[in-house]
Amino acid sequence: MSQTSATRDSRLKMVDVQLARRGISDAKVLDAMRHVPREKFIDPPYVAHAYEDRPLPIGAGQTISQPYIVAYMIAALQLTGGETVLEIGGGSGYAAAVLARIASHVYAIERIPELAARARDNLVAAGVENVTIRCADGTEGWPEEAPFDAILVSAGAPGVPQTLMEQLQDGGRMVVPVGSDPASQDLIRVVRRNANTYDRECLTSVRFVPLIGIHGWKPDST
Repeated sequence: MSQTSATRDSRLKMVDVQLARRGISDAKVLDAMRHVPREKFIDPPYVAHAYEDRPLPIGAGQTISQPYIVAYMIAALQLTGGETVLEIGGGSGYAAAVLARIASHVYAIERIPELAARARDNLVAAGVENVTIRCADGTEGWPEEAPFDAILVSAGAPGVPQTLMEQLQDGGRMVVPVGSDPASQDLIRVVRRNANTYDRECLTSVRFVPLIGIHGWKPDST
């Protein structure tokens, strides 16, 4: 069996065993996870572990989330296809690539220049063309491209950033890890009903790296 075939088989097994059998039922998310090559978004020494259900180092003290959490969070956005999505904490670009299989366009913000550059290269290598990467403070969002149908926050915030809530369109969903401890959070889904009304729902417990920024954790508090 070729390396390409073996990798594809590992990816399909990952979707079946780690995602579908554990309750991920969104067909669009499962299809996206079947197609996006996770091995292109991790450091070469860890390629052999690409389809294990665990986070892996991507440099700069950051990690790529385990596949199950990526699928769970994206499924929680309840995308139907064709949306405009904002991702905060783009990392190496993997979640943005999965989102891009469903959404019309993904805007991803990564505050670490090294990772933002790597994400761009990884997305090109994976053949993903509908993602735009910006290196900036993600807690401020991307006002000039707002409003968004959905926002995915891939880092833990001390509270739901108001700036991001205001960049949702009516009916838009945001999924964000929130907690007073930088090392442990509750995964919250926020739905914007109208200009002044937001619904919040706690989905599960998670653990993410801190969301650093003006409307998140300060660098010296984590």
